[in-house]
Amino acid sequence: MKVLFGKSILALGLAVGMSSSAFATQGVTDTEVRIGSNGDLSGIFAAFNVGAIKAAQLIFDEVNANGGVHGRQIRFIAEDHGYQVPRAVQNFNKLINSDQVFAMILNLGTPHNIAGFPLMEARQVANVSPLTSARQMLEGDITYKYAGTSSYYDGTRAGIGHLAEEDGAENICSMYIPSDFGLEVHEAAVDEAEARGLNFAGETTHRPDEQDFVGAVTRLRELGCEIIATGVGVRQTIVAIGTAKRLGWAEAKFVGSSAAMNTAIAKVPEGVTEGYYATSGWVDFEERLDVPEVKEWAENYQAKTGEAPGTAAQLGHSAALTLVNALEAAGPDLTAESFREGMESLDFTDEVGGGLHISYGPDDHQGATTIVLSKIEGGMWREVIRIDPDEDGAAADEGGEEETEAAN
Repeated sequence: MKVLFGKSILALGLAVGMSSSAFATQGVTDTEVRIGSNGDLSGIFAAFNVGAIKAAQLIFDEVNANGGVHGRQIRFIAEDHGYQVPRAVQNFNKLINSDQVFAMILNLGTPHNIAGFPLMEARQVANVSPLTSARQMLEGDITYKYAGTSSYYDGTRAGIGHLAEEDGAENICSMYIPSDFGLEVHEAAVDEAEARGLNFAGETTHRPDEQDFVGAVTRLRELGCEIIATGVGVRQTIVAIGTAKRLGWAEAKFVGSSAAMNTAIAKVPEGVTEGYYATSGWVDFEERLDVPEVKEWAENYQAKTGEAPGTAAQLGHSAALTLVNALEAAGPDLTAESFREGMESLDFTDEVGGGLHISYGPDDHQGATTIVLSKIEGGMWREVIRIDPDEDGAAADEGGEEETEAAN
């Protein structure tokens, strides 16, 4: 199937008078390489995207000021889809077919990335470190797909598993947006409950713009839920946790995926979100400001943008760093093939991203495998445990505060 697809693209290129190398070098000249991004700068996940674009641009600005990558300046073109799939498709068409970007980073949203896969693959445009941890980012042909961290599914299962083991919980529940993203969180909750012989007690589903969670929280409480996996937007997460506390329900533990591991959720005034958990593929930078490189990055971001960095900036920095490293490794003759080889050769430590190991290979397009369970304490994310799945799906503690647990 993969070979036939490649031949069809080659045939299409020749049919319009374009050589196969022309496809491979889209967006590349002797002096410039064009990089695109298609994200949510105004919708329910803007808190994950706005700062990411600024942080990525800062890296590109620094690289360009130092002569670029192999003499090429990086031109960064970002579009806003507002978390709407039709707008995302329009943006992909513009960026890929009109702007003719060479590669893309920080594309936000599970259904949005899925809608863009055919367009990116047809033009051999690599999708690097998208702002989604959906399993689909590495399903099917992974030639042009490069995920940054572990999936929502694996992270959610690991988080639920640890909390269930710690508390002896028996009733697992979920609340989610019935999209590709939310369904992955929900399925992880169902599967982890089944794997541990626990009871999946029930679920609530929500619109992306829903803001009243009294009915949902009341229902989950009546079901006897002890651990609730959340797969909703940033503001919705805050409202849901706040509603539970306002109703006096303090017994249950809410745990989100990496889509909830955001500074905005931790910094809600009056401790509204204190005690909330999330699993992600990084360690929040605030907990590591004693590391010189992290401190320097945070101070530089604030000085250049006039605002304090947050989770989005941290993710944007990591994505841009990965891309620049791959462009360097690809060499002066930049093509889709040399970029793939460059990406697959990467092996480095991302200090700003949490001091975690990042590596890619021919059959491994997931940068980091470590799952970090964090908890909001004192208005910031505190690391609880690191879970590193081995070949058998077990987990090893890398230095969190809790005992080693199993990850399924």
